[in-house]
Amino acid sequence: MPTETFEFQVEARQLLQLMIHSVYSNKDVFLRELVSNASDALDKLRLAALRDDTLDADVSDLHIELEIDRDARTLTVRDNGIGMSYDEVGQLIGTIANSGTAEFLRELKEAQDAAGAEGLIGQFGVGFYSGFMVADEVTLQTRRAGERQGTRWSSRGEGTYTLEAVDDAPQGTSVTLHLKPADPDNQLHDYTSVWKIREIVKRYSDFITWPVRLVGETDEAGEDGEASGPQTLNSMKALWARSREEVSEEEYHELYKHIGHDWREPLETIQLQAEGTFEYQALLFVPSHAPHDLFNQNFRHGLQLYVKRVFIMDDCEALLPSYLRFVKGVVDAQDLSLNVSREILQQDRHIRMMQRRLTKKVLASVKSMMTGDAERYATFWREFGAVLKEGLVTDPDHRDAVLAVASFASTHGDDATVTLKQYVERMPDGQDDIYYLTGESRESVDNSPHMEAFRERGIEVLLLTDPVDEVWTDAVGEYEGKRLRSVAKGEIDLAAREDDRSEGEREQQAEAYAGLLGWMRERLEEDIKEVRLSTRLTKSPACLVADADDLTPALENMYRAMGQEVPRTRRVLELNPDHALVKGLNEAYGEREDRSDLTETAELLYSLAVLAEGGRPKDPARFVRQMADRLERTL
Repeated sequence: MPTETFEFQVEARQLLQLMIHSVYSNKDVFLRELVSNASDALDKLRLAALRDDTLDADVSDLHIELEIDRDARTLTVRDNGIGMSYDEVGQLIGTIANSGTAEFLRELKEAQDAAGAEGLIGQFGVGFYSGFMVADEVTLQTRRAGERQGTRWSSRGEGTYTLEAVDDAPQGTSVTLHLKPADPDNQLHDYTSVWKIREIVKRYSDFITWPVRLVGETDEAGEDGEASGPQTLNSMKALWARSREEVSEEEYHELYKHIGHDWREPLETIQLQAEGTFEYQALLFVPSHAPHDLFNQNFRHGLQLYVKRVFIMDDCEALLPSYLRFVKGVVDAQDLSLNVSREILQQDRHIRMMQRRLTKKVLASVKSMMTGDAERYATFWREFGAVLKEGLVTDPDHRDAVLAVASFASTHGDDATVTLKQYVERMPDGQDDIYYLTGESRESVDNSPHMEAFRERGIEVLLLTDPVDEVWTDAVGEYEGKRLRSVAKGEIDLAAREDDRSEGEREQQAEAYAGLLGWMRERLEEDIKEVRLSTRLTKSPACLVADADDLTPALENMYRAMGQEVPRTRRVLELNPDHALVKGLNEAYGEREDRSDLTETAELLYSLAVLAEGGRPKDPARFVRQMADRLERTL
């Protein structure tokens, strides 16, 4: 059969130019695409041989070969897989139009920007043409398993391609790239370099099932320049596709150190194999230490994504929610909707399905640690508890699962953390709320005046010191019907339950202090909205309390740090009627008609309340002068 020349359709020519110049951001991926195609051809032959035992095909040594000829500047990718017939070459490779060119170009014209255009590329299967990014000419030779005649296809990627039948083609397919002239200023993309080919295969194709062998010119040649034999470039060790019994802990740990860039061993190894209509495998690792930049805005997170053991992308954020960004690992899917360069995932229900399943698996593993290994769980929570709690705000679908593995410091013990379940089980009869206090440090919340009455009465309080605690407590609201309630917000009448004084005595006390409370409210109206007697104080003279729906000072500062303007909240000043300073102020107020000299005392009392919660007086210099004057008068 003579050589025939065919002309690309106009649409196909346009798409080819787009492939060469626009779609791929990294030219190295041409080799990934060709090796992936070769791997698919080997898979198809193995399956065909199993189905048809009369198939005249050699399946004894299925493999992929890469051959470099530096003098001719060619790179050949060869497999002994299923191959193609003459007609199949014409249909599958001879014209891009059969891959959906017309539809693609029509949608491309409707896209408004380059990003939108790239997102349209996905189902057209034209990765073979990526070879033209690095080659002036591409020659393909193939013979279908079981047939005697082969086919040769050739094109310079311009206007035409040729097809001819050949008699001496081996089983399988070889693609020879006649590489573009060398660029002396860009040695990093010299595809006649053995180290470069090895680097690309190691990065993108290390785990595919079949051996990828480098033949011809290698860096293990003898003195005469002849090759010392083929080199297998890929490990073929896809640990995630093997059972736990087949893989040692050392092998898992080595893989983690490689993909996690961590010299320490992981805290937990998680393996998942999903079967059914959509199959994928996952091998995930929980590190034993949090990276220093975990809360950095530019922190790179996400899992490595493979499709049929071919590397697609690093840091695939779509596979796990942000609050699990510390998890490292690999996900290998059998099929995904990718763009033509495999560099950007399209929105896909399979991705969302995988994210849900992987999230549940990670949280279930943390749950197993919590119930089965207290020491490892304590390490996990110390390193990653603060970031995991972000899920209580951002992931309502898994909020209950996150809450089930969360634990918190409390007044019940100095070191151990408690779960909400444990807290509720310890609640005494008559307690309807789960009490907590937020702050910048364990020391600050431990010493807060808001804690005094709770400590005196033995009521457990959760001590929350992570910035996210200011947010998730409002988002969650309650647990098992018990309201989450800040001890620094709203009115909390502990005295009504446990104070020996009668209700009448408390009413008399309130009446005795009514004048002072009203007068102080007028004097401090720029800073506070109300002054009232406190039932939460036993030792301190005063404290500041937010209304139940008010933002806390820490949350206000957080919003301002993010550039959001929030109005300043005036809070309630609570006074301890049993403290000597407050008693003395009330007596002085009742004895004097001219109370102007008491204003300074009221201001000092307010400033002391601000300092007690870790705040800063509005005018620190004025506060220092007032305190110095008072101290001087006591000498």
